[in-house]
Amino acid sequence: MSEEFENLERAIVSAIRSEVEDQDIAVAFSGGLDSGLVAAISKDYARSVTLYTSGRDQSYDVVMAQEMSEQLGLPWLHIPITEDNIEARLREMITITGTSSPLTLSFELPMFFVCRTVHEKYIIGGQGSDELFYGYNKYVGLPDDELVRMRKSDLGKLITSTIPHETKVADHFGKKIFYPYMDSLVTMQVNAMDLEDLKPKDADSRKMLLREIARDLGYPFIADKRKKAAQYGSGTMDLVRAVAKSKGMTYPELVDSIYRDIFE
Repeated sequence: MSEEFENLERAIVSAIRSEVEDQDIAVAFSGGLDSGLVAAISKDYARSVTLYTSGRDQSYDVVMAQEMSEQLGLPWLHIPITEDNIEARLREMITITGTSSPLTLSFELPMFFVCRTVHEKYIIGGQGSDELFYGYNKYVGLPDDELVRMRKSDLGKLITSTIPHETKVADHFGKKIFYPYMDSLVTMQVNAMDLEDLKPKDADSRKMLLREIARDLGYPFIADKRKKAAQYGSGTMDLVRAVAKSKGMTYPELVDSIYRDIFE
């Protein structure tokens, strides 16, 4: 094990410990690598850890999350997203955040449901891992300069758009969201590493460093998990498209109509 790897593992564990120690923690849990590793480390330090997965019944995330919760030995709650409640929650989220991007709204719906539901004040999740560890499928096969440029752009969007959006939601419901993968020491350790150790060679080698950390900490079942994008893994994209179609609209048209109804 290299010194760089050991430093990164310590930094991630330290970031999570400092945020959750002696607290009652809700994990925004997809059943994938990022939130699975966060949950596993959190249970060593938090007073209590409960896993929450928002999504359509029998969606990929819901099935995977229930399975992993049993492997972790942690309590788990499914927060259903349905055709009957998704439009009202979408409207509520737009009202709170002023966000008009259909893409942002679709992948933020699961976190919105979590913030709206949990009784714990503190929520932790895996946000930022895909950007920091070159985890998106679109990164595979890119030339180094294009890879670095695209990742920098995605980190910028995360910091200037996604996290402010989630902060507005969390503040509205009296919650605080922790982002351990965005901890300054974690990002410093990652940025100090050789690009060759970070960039994905193919779809299966994405975020290999995180997978190795999960294995090293004794969680091979977390290391082996594959993940879908939030809006697809949770089933929310299919649901919002179905609601829009029932109104004779596309999903972007539905968002635009709700936004104009609220703010114009």
